[in-house]
Amino acid sequence: MKLTIIEKDITKTLTYDAPVLLSDAARDAGFALEMPCGGGGRCGKCAVEAEGMLSPRTEKEEALFPSAPTMRLACTTRAMGDARVRIVPRETMTDIVTGADTAAAQTDGGDGCGIAVDIGTTTIAAYLLHLSDGARLSDLGRKNPQSTFGADVIARIEHSLAGGGAALQNAVAGCLNEMIAELQRRAGGDAGSLRAVAITGNTAMLYLLTGRGVRCLSAAPFAADCLFGDEIPAKTAGLTLPEDVKVYLMPSISAFVGADITAAILSSGMTGHPENTLLVDIGTNGEMALFSQGRLLCCSTAAGPAFEGAGLTMGMNALAGAIDRVGLSGGMLVTHTIGGGAARGVCGSGVIDALAALLTAGALDETGLLDEEHALVAEYQDEPAAQLAPGVYLTGRDVRALQLAKSAICAGMLTLIHHAGLMPEEIGTLYIAGGFGSFINVKSAAKISLIPPALAPRAKAIGNAAGAGASMALLSVRAREAAARIARTAETVELSTDPYFMEKYVDCMMFE
Repeated sequence: MKLTIIEKDITKTLTYDAPVLLSDAARDAGFALEMPCGGGGRCGKCAVEAEGMLSPRTEKEEALFPSAPTMRLACTTRAMGDARVRIVPRETMTDIVTGADTAAAQTDGGDGCGIAVDIGTTTIAAYLLHLSDGARLSDLGRKNPQSTFGADVIARIEHSLAGGGAALQNAVAGCLNEMIAELQRRAGGDAGSLRAVAITGNTAMLYLLTGRGVRCLSAAPFAADCLFGDEIPAKTAGLTLPEDVKVYLMPSISAFVGADITAAILSSGMTGHPENTLLVDIGTNGEMALFSQGRLLCCSTAAGPAFEGAGLTMGMNALAGAIDRVGLSGGMLVTHTIGGGAARGVCGSGVIDALAALLTAGALDETGLLDEEHALVAEYQDEPAAQLAPGVYLTGRDVRALQLAKSAICAGMLTLIHHAGLMPEEIGTLYIAGGFGSFINVKSAAKISLIPPALAPRAKAIGNAAGAGASMALLSVRAREAAARIARTAETVELSTDPYFMEKYVDCMMFE
């Protein structure tokens, strides 16, 4: 049987001898579909247009697309014979905030250029820099194509254990190869020859990039058998680079406190401050660090992808058409979209504002329940939902997912403060890292208890601190030595067995 897959102006035809999932066929053809639920048929993000000999529509598809019979979920629909699939075009992310001036970073000098990469669970950021002075020539962001295998680290570890390790490595390496080529193309004649690459990311991302077995990350005691911090051949990471190009992987701290937090600590300079400082990277993995009186405590909590738009009914990345700000005016919700056009969905900063606005208006109570009698609450797909804009809803189930995420992050921060023997009021500066962190309204974040309210006046957004740290490591051996010291001296607080974290996790579920 023949299966034709179309995305924009690209058409590929594959031949199969047996029924095949549309999602598997798309992957075989090199197309990346969003599947935050890991192919469980729950999130609805892998919808495609499909016609031909297909398996019957499921109840989920009937509920999602009652008047669009050609819309199918790729992760549950099988081609039973000849069929044709059209993938709805996905936009790429290009606006990446680094939060640091790499031109001012210390450099060892040298000819040519280098590339610094931050492999996030949801997004990948890359920067092309002159090695001589650290000047940035170009930067680029892409969605991590491993999201096809699941939105979070756990789903990808499970996929790797099930025999999908090579597919996961190929996905991210292929993306990096394309990004490197695009960065050099954009820089044109200014790029010079590529001499070095520095990569950061959480521990699991580095394992998957290098094709390492992830079993040690999948079960207690979660002891990583490699924490990186060294140079590797480019081919080990699946990169198609000349043999003389050095690829440096930044050091991780532990199995679930990765090299990305090492890089963020490095670029923030927090260990050089006399005051108590706390750093949090609000993303799919809520990683954080606290420095107090020479002691560096770190932890990681599985926040999930809700604050990055994945898994929400109408969540999306921070692209044109995403609601990124929500407020109240005259008792009504007022929204702003990226690009100023019609709303297509809502991104992380928008949902934080929306929850805060709904709480203020009394449409959402402290337990996370939407008041069905309130004027701001309607119904969408048979459940209570707040209509943020025409056709864009935040449902009760979305609120629950956001509750779990914000509780994990806030409880993690409070646990580090507790283990340092401090009170929230004693934290001098709260650094909020990550591109997403640069756009959140701190007052809204405190209103919904995403961050402890006492820290709101002390919060400072520092952008993609992990990417900035990778840039520093690319440019300077001394920065690499500092990163090694950070990873070596940091203490990991294991939240999964911490009774204080368990207590605070329950407390932080409340919106108050």
